[in-house]
Amino acid sequence: MKTTPPRILCVLKILERYSDEAHPISVSELIHRLQADYDIDAHRATLYNDIELLNQFGIDIICTRSTQNRYFIGNRTFEIPQIRLLIDAITSSKCLTVKKSDELIDKLLTLVSEPQAALLRAHPSASAIVKPKNERIYYIIDVINRAIEQQRVIRFAYTAYAPTLEQVLRGDGEIYTLSPYACIWNGDYYYCIGWSDKRQSVTVFRVDRIAGIPEIGEEPAAPPPSDFDLATYTKGVFQMYVGEPTTVTLLCDNAVLNSVIDKFSENIETEIHDDDHVIVKTSVSLSPPFFAWVFEFGGRIRILGPDPAIDAFKALIEQAQKTL
Repeated sequence: MKTTPPRILCVLKILERYSDEAHPISVSELIHRLQADYDIDAHRATLYNDIELLNQFGIDIICTRSTQNRYFIGNRTFEIPQIRLLIDAITSSKCLTVKKSDELIDKLLTLVSEPQAALLRAHPSASAIVKPKNERIYYIIDVINRAIEQQRVIRFAYTAYAPTLEQVLRGDGEIYTLSPYACIWNGDYYYCIGWSDKRQSVTVFRVDRIAGIPEIGEEPAAPPPSDFDLATYTKGVFQMYVGEPTTVTLLCDNAVLNSVIDKFSENIETEIHDDDHVIVKTSVSLSPPFFAWVFEFGGRIRILGPDPAIDAFKALIEQAQKTL
């Protein structure tokens, strides 16, 4: 036998679903919705009382007074710009499949009214973005986080790309044992950082390339090395700080200064050189990723010093010319 929910909860549900500042609904519409959606008959006086009780409970129901008062939910858990920002992040994320992206967006849209949801659905389709095919990523991340909480190892097979662009098992299906320390989202991908038994060092694995659901082992995870610092390690892996840091001096066109700040944040020193250039000092490691980053600006960023940085950059260019 179907049980009819309490009327006051149905009133709240209708207001959440159909009303917003641009679409307030009247008591007559509430009466119609209660009958159509829940087979509940109601009178105006009882609905006025329900709305007052909901307001007393802390629900922000706003009344626009006119010949026929209209009501809408005012303050919701998330504001429209916040929902739009989350939708954009989900849509562009390369660690979520199209299916999982759409599922998350659908859940987010339940937090706004139907008219607002219709407007927000006009976001770029997730299918237009390059997305992974690993549908298990939710569950993989959940298992990793449970293993971190329990301080236990995980075991999994890992995939790599073959020349045919197919994903194949690395090492003929070799099982990796990892003591996970953290999951990091960087560059639209999730990575798991932990101690690798095989490599006897801290290692990073991309989560969407883990084959199947990892198994949580019975044995305790290996503690991090005494000198391990997660922030320092992630800078080394995902930015340009592998190796001994060196302060470099760069001559940058004013037009690329924003790109420099995007790369190194605001932890740089600047000095105006002339009307078109600025001198920047920042700390990096003299590694190929740093030199590749400088090279991509086609001369709009030049290395002024120190000499080892200039020499290493020239040597890298000479080596690249030999391959032509």
